[in-house]
Amino acid sequence: MKTIQKNIITLAALLVALVAPAIASAKIRVAASLTDLASIASSVGGDQVEVFAIARSTSDPHRVEVLPSYMVQVARANLYLKSGLGLDQWADGIIDGSRNSKLAMLDCSRDIKPLEKPVQVNASMGDVHPFGNPHYWLDPRNGAIVAHEIEEALSRLDPAHAAAYASRADAFARQVAEAYERDQKIVAGMPVKAIFTYHSSWVYLADAFGLTVAATAEPVPGIPPTARHLGQLVEIAKQRKVPLLLQEPYFSEDAGKFLTREAGLRIVKASPSCESAAAGSYLAHFDAILKQIAGVAPVNGAR
Repeated sequence: MKTIQKNIITLAALLVALVAPAIASAKIRVAASLTDLASIASSVGGDQVEVFAIARSTSDPHRVEVLPSYMVQVARANLYLKSGLGLDQWADGIIDGSRNSKLAMLDCSRDIKPLEKPVQVNASMGDVHPFGNPHYWLDPRNGAIVAHEIEEALSRLDPAHAAAYASRADAFARQVAEAYERDQKIVAGMPVKAIFTYHSSWVYLADAFGLTVAATAEPVPGIPPTARHLGQLVEIAKQRKVPLLLQEPYFSEDAGKFLTREAGLRIVKASPSCESAAAGSYLAHFDAILKQIAGVAPVNGAR
């Protein structure tokens, strides 16, 4: 009898030894609405995660088509990172369509202090978000907040690697602090810190780095520029010596061409989202954008 028990214990130990490596090597699959959130997750998760983003870096994050292929991807995910503040409502259709009952979800905006939160919202205000401006990731300091939110979510799913996630989130926060100091110096050399933006995507970037958004090409969010409004922008540009228009790649170039012709503005065409889901892409994006704004790097779409 003792021999049988001993054999059972030995067999059980062998099975644990065989299964444990498979469990330890299983990666947390993380889906994210935006490349920015995905890149931060890659930095925090390290080798313990597989990360992908739904929206492309050059896509309008307000409007992403809900495709069956996205649902299939999310069906295999363990965690979904929503940007929140009403920006990625399209993600709900993807999540519902995935029929993934075990999917954990994280609203990455939950600990963010939003800017431009309106007291009230009505139709005359255009496409205004009632919970505040949703482009919070364009302040790198908010990226550090998101990193710790993701750390907590990953630790709940994978407690065995909680210490590693915490360590990498702390390391990412230090990288953010270094990048923030470095990029502040880039902006400090600009003689005029007033800029135009096409959409209200850039208020967090401006707030973080001491820029002033003198006006937007859209008279109200989501409404294309009118001739009258563009004429007003020309007058503002001349009075305040505004040097450039910061424009997303998915909007029409007509307004920029007009402002270049009538007011001599330089056009900086840049996406609000970083290039990829890879670790490091998020912070590198700030370096690239701010160097273009400051005129110390080649400018995409310059005129």
